[in-house]
Amino acid sequence: MWVVKFGGSLFDADNLKNWLSLFADHSSLIIVPGGGPFADQVRLAQTQFGFDDSTAHGMALQAMEQYGRMLCGLQPGLNPAADAAAIYRTLEQGDIPVWMPLTMALSDRTIEQNWQVTSDSLAAWLTGQLRIDKLVLIKSVEIESDKLTSDWLQSNQIVDPQFADYVRRYDPQTWLLGRTDLENFDRLLRGEMAELASRVVRFNPTATTGDELS
Repeated sequence: MWVVKFGGSLFDADNLKNWLSLFADHSSLIIVPGGGPFADQVRLAQTQFGFDDSTAHGMALQAMEQYGRMLCGLQPGLNPAADAAAIYRTLEQGDIPVWMPLTMALSDRTIEQNWQVTSDSLAAWLTGQLRIDKLVLIKSVEIESDKLTSDWLQSNQIVDPQFADYVRRYDPQTWLLGRTDLENFDRLLRGEMAELASRVVRFNPTATTGDELS
């Protein structure tokens, strides 16, 4: 079983539908959507009106759901799922669940309600809730595979500041793929993990900063 964080930064990617078709060709994966332009609007609204981070956090979760529902609308076989029961029911039906995080994430009071915790950390958190040991991040990044450490990811604002802590807590093996890595994603899910060892993220004991909900 895999948790796949699909970045909101791929919202306007020219190969978006190719990614979604590839997801539908596989089984045993759960998609965690980023926030994309929907989350960008939350940031703009918070800057303009000055509401608190807790309010922005709830709105950003809804932004993830908006992006996720868009993905489902673009690809048959992808269906929204709000909790563990719905996720497993969707998988049993042979479809791919796209996680709607609002209910589950807000029910856990240990999750910080601010921009320090975004869809990256929530994807790692979901691996722990579902006891899944494989996590893939798909983002619009140029990957320097010899530098795939948590410090590098955070200093370049590729993941949020809490991501490394969540991965250390739940311990999924974690890969990072870029916008054009469709073939590598297919290989990874087909079990060719050793060939993609350069894409495994190594987690340092220290962390810097970053706040992208992408």
